[in-house]
Amino acid sequence: MTSVRPDRDNKPILYAVVATGISSVVTQLLLIREFLALFHGNEFVIALILSSWLLLGGVGARLARRATDRQPAGARQLGWLSLLLAGFTPILFFAVRGLRDVFFIHGTSVGFYPTLAYTVGTMAPYCLLVGFLLPYSLFALRAGSPRYPGAFVYMTDNLGDVAGGALFSFALVSLVSPLQAVLIANLPLLALGWYLACSGRRFRPASVLAALGVLALLVAGVLGERRTLTAREAELVHYQESRHGRITVFKSREQYTLFSNGAPLLSTQNQSAAEEAVHFPLSQLDKVENVLLVSAVGGMLAEVEKYRPVRVDYVELDPEMSAVQFSYGLLRKIPGLEIINEDGRRWLSRTGRTYDAILVNLQEPETFQTNRFFTDRFFALAKRRLSPGGILSFGMEGFDSYLAEPQRRKLSILKATVAGHFKHVLLLPGRSTVFLCSDRPIDPDIPARLRAQGVVADYISGYYEGDVTPERIGRLNDLLLEGQPVNRDESPRLMRVMFSQWFAKFATSPAWFAAVLCVLAGLYLSRLRREEFVLFATGATAMGSEVLVIFAFQIYFGYIYVEIGLIVTVFLAGLLPGAWLGNSLGSRGRWVLIATDLLLILLLAAFVLALHLGGDRLPEAFFLAFGFAVSFACGCQFPVVLQLGGGGNPAAARAFSADLIGAACGTLATSVVLIPWLGLFSAILCLAGLKVASLVLVATHHDAH
Repeated sequence: MTSVRPDRDNKPILYAVVATGISSVVTQLLLIREFLALFHGNEFVIALILSSWLLLGGVGARLARRATDRQPAGARQLGWLSLLLAGFTPILFFAVRGLRDVFFIHGTSVGFYPTLAYTVGTMAPYCLLVGFLLPYSLFALRAGSPRYPGAFVYMTDNLGDVAGGALFSFALVSLVSPLQAVLIANLPLLALGWYLACSGRRFRPASVLAALGVLALLVAGVLGERRTLTAREAELVHYQESRHGRITVFKSREQYTLFSNGAPLLSTQNQSAAEEAVHFPLSQLDKVENVLLVSAVGGMLAEVEKYRPVRVDYVELDPEMSAVQFSYGLLRKIPGLEIINEDGRRWLSRTGRTYDAILVNLQEPETFQTNRFFTDRFFALAKRRLSPGGILSFGMEGFDSYLAEPQRRKLSILKATVAGHFKHVLLLPGRSTVFLCSDRPIDPDIPARLRAQGVVADYISGYYEGDVTPERIGRLNDLLLEGQPVNRDESPRLMRVMFSQWFAKFATSPAWFAAVLCVLAGLYLSRLRREEFVLFATGATAMGSEVLVIFAFQIYFGYIYVEIGLIVTVFLAGLLPGAWLGNSLGSRGRWVLIATDLLLILLLAAFVLALHLGGDRLPEAFFLAFGFAVSFACGCQFPVVLQLGGGGNPAAARAFSADLIGAACGTLATSVVLIPWLGLFSAILCLAGLKVASLVLVATHHDAH
């Protein structure tokens, strides 16, 4: 076993490695939330951020070796680079927030390629430097101790990463704003950077000025944070970072509009949407006593009150969101109302109540969090909670007289899915395309039913008969495709369509991106040594598994925004004990790699089996335990590969780079290709296949090591 006891002179550098890990992980998690808010993001945006971060980090690790070929690494240079990293962080957030409206039209959606370019462009300086610093720290340590073990730096970095993830998940995410979190997370790095830059002399003027300048940038970020969220055309009257997302309320003249993660949700002047969402389904009932609202649109409760229901359960996941809605008059409380701050699907699965109507008011299924409300399993659950003759309703993007092919497939898949549970499914082409689903016949003459019930609906009485004509109803339903597949939790057909629709909307195709990625990956793999390919495959499996857990959380629990920090932290936490064990067993080289590859294959197989037998019944702890076990096995391989490669500076730089670039490829492939196109189970099997290839490569290599 290689000794890993740090020399006293090495401790400041090791502390700086820990501080860098804390700063970088907090920054990464904050950036995920930031991009989700800026681009109304989904899991694909999360994948772009993680893969770009890892890929740029891998390039930075390669550059570290080239830089030290020209000038040896040292503690003082590391200190200056640490100060630079701390100073970059608030600038990064100002750039991410401020440049969006410079490059894109304010308020418009952005396509895949512009999102990718913006993500890479804004993150590149920071991520390159983060990737550069880890091997550079090792080289600085070896400047004084030539045989210093690279595995110890890897473990020290993991310690900082876990500390940063825990700090974010259990404190920063719920207590402070993003740029306040940036300030807190970078203070240790600032202090250690200044200390190293001084090289032991406390009052070196240049380092003192640099440290004060970085501190000023961090404080300026906190003071100017609110200004970065202000829109030109409206007044920001409310800003809040809840555990579930960013909540903002803007006022334009007399209208208030609430945004969640950058997407508009409710408005005080949206009467047409409120009437459609309420009266289209409730008019079908002879008597309305119990109603369930899964989320809401502005003014909706006032329309529901016209039916004098006994009970109205309003389910909204985020308690802060529901509080803001009532504070600004977007919704008003009515008799019989109960506000339930819980995931709507989980509420339906555990409540014993039955409802005359379930009204789902969610955005398009562009994320796994919303897609889970449009799957076969959800419709079966909703049917069980409806009283005999009850009705389920939900809406999709509006229909004029033409359906683009992705939209046509989306509506057809939805009808095929829900028709498996209800005898009658009618699509009405109103402001949005409204699905009405019931076991009793559905009458499309909504105005006549409202008049018979004495319910006043100004918008419907004035515009319905001109917009929702029998001809348009027939035209819409005739355009739907027959024989479409069912949308399931583990095989998200709608997500595949939404992904295609994202590209079709901007007249682009993912083919160019996939082709370029495959060519670059092929060129990179052709230059890898055998042991480096093992690390590449391990990095891809680790991050692919992390993406699997993130998506599974969305599918089964529906609140990834609050759990993303915990998931990332757990996947980091296993690396440290795994690396320690791998360093202890380094002399057994090839057999350790074989054993850990077998363990990874078995873990992935067990994960498939568990999801198949009871995916939505599994506790959260199962997914976290799986993540820890995978990262433990992956962490065990790094010091072994490093030792097999010789352990020198070139081998260390290549090992860090292969691990990061493999992780980037695994993230992209799993999230953009495998899960949307093949489904959750097939994606897991593909990752297992990659480790089988790695296992065969190692097992057939009869090296003396």
